[in-house]
Amino acid sequence: MKYYVIAGEASGDLHGSNLIKELRKLDSNAEFRVWGGELMKAAGGDLVKHYKKLAFMGFLEVVLNLRTIYKNLSFCKKDIINFMPDCIIFIDYPGFNLRIAKWAKTKSIKTHYYISPQIWAWKENRIKKIKRDIDHMHVILPFEQAFYQKKHKMPVNFVGHPLIDAISTRKKVIKQDFIRSHNLSKKPIIALLPGSRKQEIRKMLKIMLSIIDDFPEYQFVIAGAPSQNNFFYKSFIKSKSVKFVNNSTYDLLNFSRAALVTSGTATLETALFKVPQVVCYKSSWISYEIGKRLIKLNFISLVNLIMNREVVCELIQNKLNQKNLTKELKKILVPFRESELKSDYEKLEKQLGGKGASKKVASLVFKSLI
Repeated sequence: MKYYVIAGEASGDLHGSNLIKELRKLDSNAEFRVWGGELMKAAGGDLVKHYKKLAFMGFLEVVLNLRTIYKNLSFCKKDIINFMPDCIIFIDYPGFNLRIAKWAKTKSIKTHYYISPQIWAWKENRIKKIKRDIDHMHVILPFEQAFYQKKHKMPVNFVGHPLIDAISTRKKVIKQDFIRSHNLSKKPIIALLPGSRKQEIRKMLKIMLSIIDDFPEYQFVIAGAPSQNNFFYKSFIKSKSVKFVNNSTYDLLNFSRAALVTSGTATLETALFKVPQVVCYKSSWISYEIGKRLIKLNFISLVNLIMNREVVCELIQNKLNQKNLTKELKKILVPFRESELKSDYEKLEKQLGGKGASKKVASLVFKSLI
């Protein structure tokens, strides 16, 4: 059968690649045409558009790139018609994907949505479009099932979180080899995960790197995003205490004592590696003010949202400054607090549903087509 898969970010590329691998086990004649990245391509997808050309961050950037977005929508529809898939699999990326889903419904193409849009956070009115245009919704967070089924009377499949699969199946690396290959010192590591988009990375690293002189006994290691080239990060490395690794975030987390993490999926990845963290978030003034009025949540990090309490410290907007970041990092480096966090992380992992998310979704997709 023929599958058209659309992901607009690096995380979607990762989860899409694992889904393609599982679908191939069930469907030996499967053909995949994909919007994603290198991982989906390596899994056997025919790459149409790379997510690097699709990612626009914040309200202002979206407005400034509306022409490009509409061109992509038009191209995508034509490409789907030419490919004639048996189904479309949407992976997150709701602004784009829900528009394609509306169109696909008029063409009687079956639709699966893997990794729900975060309508429980904002734009809850999208539920009308989802109920109308999506045939099968596969959710990955435990509270999403109740949100859809109890509040909105829409049946969904809770499949568990695909990060557990991604982490458990990764190729293990020996610490000494990791340190040597990236020219790191023997000092304990503070990992810096500043996000994946250029404007976000610049903003986050400026603040994260402002505290390095307060921690001379540590080395600070930047996790390079696959969407950016190595040269982009070089301008930030102005001290011997600062290092950089590319496409090795999981290995970096595995060997880190603590981490400073930009809000997003990375907060959950850090928790699954049992690394103490401080969550950081800062956007433009206008984006923050608009978002504050639209998003009705007590927390911004997935860790705290899933646990429904503050497990990790969140420094947001004006609270994210050199003084506060230094104070909070010092707190999580204390052994007692470190142990307390790791205990909470164990409870978090149990709530995420265990291994096999990609396999479950592949099975549900395949069964819907036979």
